Amino acid sequence: MQNFWGDTEHLLISGAVLAGAVVLALIAHYLLFQAIERFEHRRHQPGNLTFVNRCKTPGMVILPLLALVFATPFAPLPAHLKDILQHTLDMGVIASVGWAAIIAVQLLGDMVFARYTTDVSDNLVARRIRTQTYVLQRTAVVVVTVVTVGIMLMTFPAVRHIGTSLLASAGLAGLIVGMAARSTLTNVIAGIQVALSQPIRIDDAVVVEGEWGWIEEIDASYVVVRIWDLRRLIVPLSYFIEKPFQNWTRTRADLLGTVMLYADYTAPVDEIRQELLRILKSTKLWDGKVWVLQVTDVTERTMQLRALMSARNGPEAFDLRCYVRENLIKFLHKHYPQCLPQVRNQIAEAPADFHSLHDAPALNSTT
Repeated sequence: MQNFWGDTEHLLISGAVLAGAVVLALIAHYLLFQAIERFEHRRHQPGNLTFVNRCKTPGMVILPLLALVFATPFAPLPAHLKDILQHTLDMGVIASVGWAAIIAVQLLGDMVFARYTTDVSDNLVARRIRTQTYVLQRTAVVVVTVVTVGIMLMTFPAVRHIGTSLLASAGLAGLIVGMAARSTLTNVIAGIQVALSQPIRIDDAVVVEGEWGWIEEIDASYVVVRIWDLRRLIVPLSYFIEKPFQNWTRTRADLLGTVMLYADYTAPVDEIRQELLRILKSTKLWDGKVWVLQVTDVTERTMQLRALMSARNGPEAFDLRCYVRENLIKFLHKHYPQCLPQVRNQIAEAPADFHSLHDAPALNSTT
């Protein structure tokens, strides 16, 4: 009976010590973040407040864990319970460190995203930096997660023993795992190549598999292309390394758009050229840099007119082409309807000797 009450007393004291450590850690967390928030409010820097808010929840977990780690040696627990608690706390600390590392990576990425925005006309530099940051951020999160889980597993003696015994066959195991995860590793390596060489960037205008759209998201293993009709095309990252595709905004954000028209040979090209200029000046979609109208080809029935115009980016270039095409057709239909493509039928008159031949009396045959 005395041993029972003695063990119970030790458990109660240990619980009080550990609970007190957790309560003190939570109080310290509250006071610390209250002081930081007041200080940042006085400095009037909302960006730092965002940083503080992101760190508040991890701090609420990490500080009590550290408090338990320091308080466990002072708790009069039995040896086996203390070992189990210490091992659990070690795993919690390892997971918390990994979590903190992931949050730090995300915060660095958010700082870059806040500095380089894409809501400007010439956003080539911003898209380049945001793409590199986005891909490297995703890769870092995956690496930190894998390393953290691996370290947590190595805290188990059985897992460490298995790993040591399999060290001799690591080459064969690595080959098997590499073959099984070939597609995943290919996309991870492709993600690093995309981040460094940047064949695509966020908000690039591309043509993939015959579909025209914009790069909406670059994940660790795939790319989301937002097509013009709001569909999403999911493409593996390795596609942009191994296969050809069109990138309309690879080097510059501005684009040249073309509109092809077919008109009759009698169409007044100079008047159509002046109408093109008037149409371009009437819309904000045109950046005012390039415009031209040329006869680029002829057929046996029509001539081909090409209207060339510039825009600030891919979406505006597409809208400008549609706007110009519609208004040029409207202009021809209203002012020169006879110059629209048409098929001519002409009946040629018979020669005079042909009529005299048919009008002459028939010759009598002689016998």
